[in-house]
Amino acid sequence: MNHYRLLRRTALAGVLALPILTTGCGLFSQEASQPIDPPQGNTGNAVSWEDNGNAVQPGEGTQLTVYYKDRNGKLAPVTVLAALGSEEKAGQKALEMMVEGGPLANEIPEGFQAVLPQGTQVIGYNVVADQKLAIVDFSQSFTDYNAMDERSIVEAVTWTLTGMHNIEKVKIWVDGQELLEMPVDGLPLDEPLTRAVGINLEAQEGINYSQSTPVTLYFSAVTPNDETYYVPITRLINRTDNRAKAAIEQLISGPVGSNELEAVMTPDVIVKNVTKKNDIATVELEYSGYEEGQQAPAEMMQALVLAMTENTGLAKVQIKINGKSNVKDTNNQSYSEPVSRPQHMNAFKS
Repeated sequence: MNHYRLLRRTALAGVLALPILTTGCGLFSQEASQPIDPPQGNTGNAVSWEDNGNAVQPGEGTQLTVYYKDRNGKLAPVTVLAALGSEEKAGQKALEMMVEGGPLANEIPEGFQAVLPQGTQVIGYNVVADQKLAIVDFSQSFTDYNAMDERSIVEAVTWTLTGMHNIEKVKIWVDGQELLEMPVDGLPLDEPLTRAVGINLEAQEGINYSQSTPVTLYFSAVTPNDETYYVPITRLINRTDNRAKAAIEQLISGPVGSNELEAVMTPDVIVKNVTKKNDIATVELEYSGYEEGQQAPAEMMQALVLAMTENTGLAKVQIKINGKSNVKDTNNQSYSEPVSRPQHMNAFKS
């Protein structure tokens, strides 16, 4: 499928200091506020979805990352705690938590709202393990939405499920029938959905879609309770052969035309080089405001890990600043060794 066809089917909206994180309300979930890449043998509360989407950690609490719409109309991942029955699947439970006015609506943090139409039920959910494909079958109520919400619904479902272990593709069905396009505004679904669909799409001014490259970035925003969280943005930029380097340059450029999003990097940061080897992306930065031994801004370092793993598909990121890798951030996280993307983010105080 031509992904630019998907990118076109939406209305594109034609020196910052970051807030200090409030204690107890980390951008990442509780277990991920520990070292991002915990040492092997760590027996902490890290959650992983095994068994190809089957029942996981039945009992009083399993962390799920689902995508809700924030008060600014942007989709953002939110980590919630859910009780899974012995036969319940994590993916199905996550989707049920995304239904407007559903039985789990009280689990949604203040400032966020569900995106699936009221009354929607998940009547079928299956993961085809060897294809890394999730097939979700919604009830007819899924089709009862406004055209302007169509893309957000598709993005939220896709990004929620592909954030889970062993799921890279999604198919949407309604009442036992596969959808080849969304029922209201015709967003094409003729091939399985992946994260290539993008999220919270925006474009540089004057961009030619057919000559563009999408990069997914992470900026920060603040809840009504002054808790900081990350928002992913897929930005269309002029075509480039070095998508990873371009993504960092866009992070440095900051949000476009938005008063709600805040930059995670300052303009005095320069991308010197980005290389990829053995499933590791190495990012070399020149940062005039940084001296060896200082703590680098946590928001900058975390956003780099998120953006690099998102745009390269690699598992780990090594960050060097001014030629040095012995870097710690303001959360005392060490980056002397390559770090992995955290499994959950945006966990808010209850």
